[in-house]
Amino acid sequence: MKRKIFPQHNGTEATEFILLGLTGQPELQPILFVVFLLIYLITLTRNLGVILLIRFTPQLQTPMYFFLTHLACVDIFYSTNVSPQMLVNFLSKKKSISYVGCLAQCFVFVTLLLTEYYMLGAMAYDRYMAICKPLHYNSRMSRPRCICLVTFPYFWGSTVGTMQVILPSHLSFCGPNTINHFYWINLTGSLFIILISYFFIFITIMRIRSHEGQRKAFSTCGSHLTAVTMFYGSLFCMYLRPANEQSVEQGKIVSVFSIFVSPMLNPFIYSLRNKDVKQGLRRACTRKLRTMEKSSILTVSQ
Repeated sequence: MKRKIFPQHNGTEATEFILLGLTGQPELQPILFVVFLLIYLITLTRNLGVILLIRFTPQLQTPMYFFLTHLACVDIFYSTNVSPQMLVNFLSKKKSISYVGCLAQCFVFVTLLLTEYYMLGAMAYDRYMAICKPLHYNSRMSRPRCICLVTFPYFWGSTVGTMQVILPSHLSFCGPNTINHFYWINLTGSLFIILISYFFIFITIMRIRSHEGQRKAFSTCGSHLTAVTMFYGSLFCMYLRPANEQSVEQGKIVSVFSIFVSPMLNPFIYSLRNKDVKQGLRRACTRKLRTMEKSSILTVSQ
């Protein structure tokens, strides 16, 4: 535990935090390292694959996939902000983070987490327009409006993140510097947007007389609704748990699901439940196979 002496403060100021981590059992550290390394690699490859697939598939150049691209980008940086430090701590005897490093990580964490929340809200509005206002969808969800809807989450997230870091950075931290767990976030604004959007979506779907029409409407927003339920469900579990020592350990499990597992599962949810994404993936694989066949034929002929 490092501390600097500041006579003017009549005490010492902590320069680093000691992280207790997920478990205090040394024999589990290598296993956890492998597990979280695999989760991190899957998160990177799957989200990057979604971004590239949407980027190079003309059929996916729509507002919904425009938002999905940014959601995948946020998930990549969100996971990258926490995973490397955690992986290092699994293999290191000294599990700590500097005070400056902690502030920087908190800034990125708050910025990206709020960005993802409000990005999910923007995607809910997009689904509302597609189902409730289909005739006005193309005009209402124009490229400039989509850019505005994407820009706001980044702006608001970075603003709140900056405020949360600037205020404590001017203070001297002299208290206990051993951190067992820390997790907080304000989610009411984005959740309100999502609930209102799906309230009108549900009413519109119930007015559809044919079961086939209702099924298609539900399938349009099914992936997004699954991702929202998974994301906010983990947070509600965090805040509704009882306040005792055992709940702290349970909170670690819930936070791991929200921070690591949720970004990993998002690409699977949006690809496995989406016909357009699966068709785009088939076309991309077909083009790749044809290119490989042509190159092999040219090589043999030469």
